[in-house]
Amino acid sequence: MSETDVDPELADDAMDRFPVPDYETLPEDLRERIDEETERAGFTPNVFSALSYKPSHFRAFFDYHDALVEETALEREEIEMIVVAVSGVNHCYYCNVAHGALVRIYADDPLLADQLVANYRTADINEAHRTMLDVAVKLTESPARVDEDDLETLREAGFGEEALWDIASVTAFYNLSNRLATFAGMRPNDEFHTLGRE
Repeated sequence: MSETDVDPELADDAMDRFPVPDYETLPEDLRERIDEETERAGFTPNVFSALSYKPSHFRAFFDYHDALVEETALEREEIEMIVVAVSGVNHCYYCNVAHGALVRIYADDPLLADQLVANYRTADINEAHRTMLDVAVKLTESPARVDEDDLETLREAGFGEEALWDIASVTAFYNLSNRLATFAGMRPNDEFHTLGRE
């Protein structure tokens, strides 16, 4: 696939700093994954179009994403809460909006995502979740300051050892995702802005 194989209608939609490949030029496995997500969501999330720029990275990214959400000690709403709190700190427009929609859906709460993006410390969440987000944000802002006390605080909040690993893994992965989305100029689909608000 050449970088010149660009669908002009997608280029400004999914991201604005790199060309978005034409769907028809993509390897079959990427098209299958995109088709599955499009059918599930009712639209193609722009991250799928954008990351298809490098098929090997697309595969690795979504394989790890799937492992994080499918093989975890965390509830899906907890995963999305971490993503939104971390993305808020990182000012990642794409992830704030896209995962904000997922928070609204999985937590069945139309207000929570906006609270988490603005200031998770004042959001309407329980103390265990506040502790979880404190550690995730500390790992995002000051990773060298994370120590055994942070792990013990999570344990005292009721999180098991696998959950501790998963909190760190989700945080680390979405720090990567935030930085890549920001660098590439990824834009959230309009649909994400309204999902889960009713």
